[in-house]
Amino acid sequence: MAKMLPYGLTDFIRIRHEDYYYVDKTRYIELIERMPSFLFLLRPRRFGKSLFLTMLETYYDLRYADRFEELFGDLYIGKHPTRLHNQYLVLRFNFSAVNDRLEEIEESFNKYCCMVMRTFVWANEKVFGKEVWDTVNRDETKPGLMLSAIERYAAAKGGIRIYLLIDEYDNFTNAILSSYGKDRYRSVTHGDGFIRSFFNAIKVATTAPGASLERLFITGVSPITMDDVTSGFNIGTNVSMDADFNNVVGFSELEVREMLTYYKKEGVLEGNVNEVLEVMKPWYDNYCFSPDCLDKSMYNSDMTLYFLNNYMRLKKVPNPMIDQNIRTDYNKLRHVIELDKTFGENASVVQEIIAKGSIATELATSFPVERIVETSNFKSLLFYFGLLSIRSVKMGKTVLEIPNLTVREQMYTYLAEAYRKAGLFSACINHLSELVGQMAYQGEWQPVFRFFADELQRQSTIREFIDGEAHVKGFLLAYLGLTRGYVICPEYEASKGYADFYMMPDLLHQPDIAYSYIIEVKYLRREATDTELSKVKQEASEQLLRYAADTQVQRTKGDTRLCLITLIFKGWELVEMSELRRTAE
Repeated sequence: MAKMLPYGLTDFIRIRHEDYYYVDKTRYIELIERMPSFLFLLRPRRFGKSLFLTMLETYYDLRYADRFEELFGDLYIGKHPTRLHNQYLVLRFNFSAVNDRLEEIEESFNKYCCMVMRTFVWANEKVFGKEVWDTVNRDETKPGLMLSAIERYAAAKGGIRIYLLIDEYDNFTNAILSSYGKDRYRSVTHGDGFIRSFFNAIKVATTAPGASLERLFITGVSPITMDDVTSGFNIGTNVSMDADFNNVVGFSELEVREMLTYYKKEGVLEGNVNEVLEVMKPWYDNYCFSPDCLDKSMYNSDMTLYFLNNYMRLKKVPNPMIDQNIRTDYNKLRHVIELDKTFGENASVVQEIIAKGSIATELATSFPVERIVETSNFKSLLFYFGLLSIRSVKMGKTVLEIPNLTVREQMYTYLAEAYRKAGLFSACINHLSELVGQMAYQGEWQPVFRFFADELQRQSTIREFIDGEAHVKGFLLAYLGLTRGYVICPEYEASKGYADFYMMPDLLHQPDIAYSYIIEVKYLRREATDTELSKVKQEASEQLLRYAADTQVQRTKGDTRLCLITLIFKGWELVEMSELRRTAE
């Protein structure tokens, strides 16, 4: 019988005991032990961080020593155990369990942390000795005081080694930032705030002479909170962009291929492994976390397991391709785009990314919340949240790109929302979807772009805003990306050039689509002459013909008729829209 898929599971012991498929990450234990003792790892949500921490807990915790062979015997580390396995008492926190309602958050944090530490002491009472309760107050309500008491007792008793794990360290602080703003956020992370007080206690517990708290591993999404508390906690090593840790969570393509091959051999995977991988790759792959690992992109593990769970159960490609849990998590990040009260510089960054496909920056490894609106930090934050990925390094700057179609769809949503909230542009998605449907099945493309042109004319605020091709493309891409039937690919690389955008038919979910489109958008100053108009029209025709001949376009368009469309704008006015008729047709 085939192993079960661990979709949604983060409990290492359950995965191993109940015979779920496990992608072996235990080889990283050797690497971790060669690193400094106190480590931070930042990765986007749903990337396998929690499972990795429960694996570390199981490996190092003294309580699981008699189950080592059962849980690790056939894994890499079971065959190459380190001298530190099962040598610690492991204290693990998961801050996603803290209530993020502002009026309850401090009480929730204190109760949760003290409860975890009481349970930790009870579970290890044989090691500590019952007299531990003479030093540790069972009814303590301040986590910092309780942690200090535990560490002092362990150090005094001698021979007790503690490994501290913190999962989702910034979960509730990010929620405060998004829901209540920077002032409330600062109140819990600065000065005498309870978060800073707790991390100060951790620092003391790790640096005192003869300290029993020997090792620390912290995971999270954003560097913001850590930067705000590290003035009191400056002992950690951030390994998030270390090349050796690029593959520590998530799945490499080799790991995904091995998983597909296993289920194919077990007879539960339909289709050819290469073909299934080709379907998954543009939606879930292309995350790179180190500039030294440009050829080692990663798949999001949750997205991968979501796809396989549905594909093997239903015997078809899931619809939608995006896990609702992922969509919900990305929705929580909208506040990042909306930091500008108007459509300011950072919203323009999103527009540029969508229109051009990439953006260059110097990646920041840390920054306080006061500097989150600075453009370079904003771009870096999009990287940490998984909305951008490292593509290359040029002239000392890191080039970031949207990693895949799952993220691109979310970015379209963010941009359209930013337009609407700034009062710049808003279009009826339902009506647009109907027009795109006619475009897909009947070849009636003119109404779609006439609709946009009419909206640009009608919504007067747009007239002062539009200044260049990127703005026009931003509107088109954001709203077309919210409709169904096409995968919108901006700056589509084809035949040694880039098409403005390719409306690739979504043949996986709508195999009967009849038309596909390559769109070339040209922008002219309002005072441009007819000669200039003719010149850019000719340029567009030459580019479209070159793009249409590309083998990748010919393959992905399937049996659809490929239409080549030129749109020419002067300011906000659409002055030309035409279809290029090829002699071969």
